[in-house]
Amino acid sequence: MSQIFGPVPSRRLGFSLGIDTVPYKTCSLDCIYCQVGRTTNKTIKRKEYISCHDILPGIEEILLKQKERIDYITFSGSGEPTLNSRMKTIINSIKKLASIPIAVLTNGTLLFQPETREELMEADLVIPSLDAVSEEVFKKVNRPHQSLRIDKIIDGLSDFSQEFKGKIWLEIMIVKGTNDSPQEIKRMAKAIEKIKLDKIQLNTVVRPPVEEFAQPVNLEDLKKIRRTLGEKCEIIAEFKRPNQEFYREDIEKGILTMVKRRPVTLLDISRASGIHQNEAIKYLNILKKEDQILTKVYRGRRYYSKKNSV
Repeated sequence: MSQIFGPVPSRRLGFSLGIDTVPYKTCSLDCIYCQVGRTTNKTIKRKEYISCHDILPGIEEILLKQKERIDYITFSGSGEPTLNSRMKTIINSIKKLASIPIAVLTNGTLLFQPETREELMEADLVIPSLDAVSEEVFKKVNRPHQSLRIDKIIDGLSDFSQEFKGKIWLEIMIVKGTNDSPQEIKRMAKAIEKIKLDKIQLNTVVRPPVEEFAQPVNLEDLKKIRRTLGEKCEIIAEFKRPNQEFYREDIEKGILTMVKRRPVTLLDISRASGIHQNEAIKYLNILKKEDQILTKVYRGRRYYSKKNSV
């Protein structure tokens, strides 16, 4: 069950049941804005990190207990899901259990590989990311595996978009002073013309990032960027505090009790509460918006503490 989290409220997907197909922070990138933490295993090696047999029983159990809606079953989590070489098997197995649409959140870096593109063909929605189109900015914002090149990644996204029969929403994360220059945005608009998309989702840093210098841009700047990127571009709206049963007051209270005692990391909270890091982030985000907690980075680790606590 540790590979499954939620359902959790998502700004893009409504209520999403998440699946983690790789170990914690196994990724091809080490993005400066990542909310989960620094990448500890930067790799492009695909293999069966997590077995389908370790995922399906948990999915089946949750679906049997389901009381309220699940809008998507989503492959995301704390790393790059397409690094798992058995994605196709997992997707097809889930489709036999439920008719709920399947979404895959991916950084898109491995889509230049035909076998990786094939693994995703049975998904209903794929949300790849593209935060830069020049090599210099790509290295600055995404800190990729040394073998990756942005032009090859864009070509992979283009090839996938021509082959895939489902929907593609391209996410672009804008970080102030990093990838928001007019020159980079214009280059991005040009590159995106090669990719067949249903929509472009413009985002900025709204949750505590791994690097404190990764700051958000304001709404007016996002609107200017949206105009440059064209009519398919939308700014992602915030997801309001849910009233459904999926939001658990006991978890919120438990987190507040924890951070009141001493500053704790996301991993501390996840282990103590027994919930996935991505689920913990949802509660922390709400508590931060309600001005109940503070965050601080110390020696490369982000800590959460109760506001007004020592």
